[in-house]
Amino acid sequence: MSEIAHADRAHALLSPSGAHRWLHCTPSARLEATLPDSKTEASRRGELAHEISELKLQKIFSGLPTRSFNASLKKFKGHELYEPIMDDHTNAYVDYIQSIVHTFPSPPYVVIERSVDLTDFVPESSGTSDCIIIGGGKLHVIDYKNGQGVPVPAEDNPQMKLYALGALKAFSLLFPITEVHLAIVQPKVWDQPSEWSLPVADLLAWGESIKPIAQAAFNGEGEYSSGDHCGFCRARINCRARVEHMLDASSLAPLKPPLISWGEVGEVLRKAEGIDKWYKALKEAALAEVLKGGQVAGWKAVEGRGGRDYANMDAAFAHLKEKGIEEAVLYERKPLTPPQLEEALTKKVYKELLEEPGHVIKRAGTPTLAHEDDKRPAITNQVKPEDAFSAPIE
Repeated sequence: MSEIAHADRAHALLSPSGAHRWLHCTPSARLEATLPDSKTEASRRGELAHEISELKLQKIFSGLPTRSFNASLKKFKGHELYEPIMDDHTNAYVDYIQSIVHTFPSPPYVVIERSVDLTDFVPESSGTSDCIIIGGGKLHVIDYKNGQGVPVPAEDNPQMKLYALGALKAFSLLFPITEVHLAIVQPKVWDQPSEWSLPVADLLAWGESIKPIAQAAFNGEGEYSSGDHCGFCRARINCRARVEHMLDASSLAPLKPPLISWGEVGEVLRKAEGIDKWYKALKEAALAEVLKGGQVAGWKAVEGRGGRDYANMDAAFAHLKEKGIEEAVLYERKPLTPPQLEEALTKKVYKELLEEPGHVIKRAGTPTLAHEDDKRPAITNQVKPEDAFSAPIE
């Protein structure tokens, strides 16, 4: 398998991509450094998508010859992790960058995959910003995210703010900058990029505020803290602080009276949040340990429920047909769902042929419980008075 260049980049101990963790749990960076970094298929696919998006930007903004572009793109499309939808998603990223560039009355300064120095605020730290655009007193920092499981908003995003601080250090002597605009393009999550802006003075003030936290993280000092930031931590499965946090939900069980109040329900939900995913991940890690010969007290590996498959499907079906079984019995014809068609056709074609003519209707999502600070509006199944009395009387 060919390696993806993005994967070869060195990462600082206190990397911008890990800032959400080490800013909340200062000892975590040093602990993670002692653990292996196992790449998932999703992360490797993200690296490939980044390579493709960088290539497209190099052609537009750096004058990459068409012949070189086509040869490199062909190579990327031949990679085992390539999927056609990547073209659609990386085009959305490139289109967004071009839309920003076109807002300037004269061509702005554009930098692609720029390494930025963060040592003024974070010890021995640096990072690579996907795209930086400067002009008219504005600094745009744009990042591409290929993931779909976890939405990553630009608002108050520490990774993006660190990139912006690095860009300020690199270019503020060359360009007057007063406003900072952050954007994250995550096509698998949002149709439109997530954007957030702040004055340079506010960004610099934030940079000063995190200096002691970053120093403590670099020294490996402070208390371990469990929370949303644990999601991609290498120690998330068997971190003692996280285990204690997960199991602490039981501390509310003996409360009196016997039935807990809805106020207490909220506290239990907060403390137990993520316990199902954590338990599953912990169980998978324990199974892996037992299978390689280790011991997990009170547990063992056993053979689970088996499955069935054809020894040779073509031969099996030919045999069935010879015995008089109709072909219609052997195959199931099912229409593709709208999401499946969108992936097969690309978003642009799907929108033109299905959405815009009105052949697809959007259903309301199934109600789900969320934190009160979630940006989606609250809903209820109670009938509002204005709705009850707005219907005409027959």
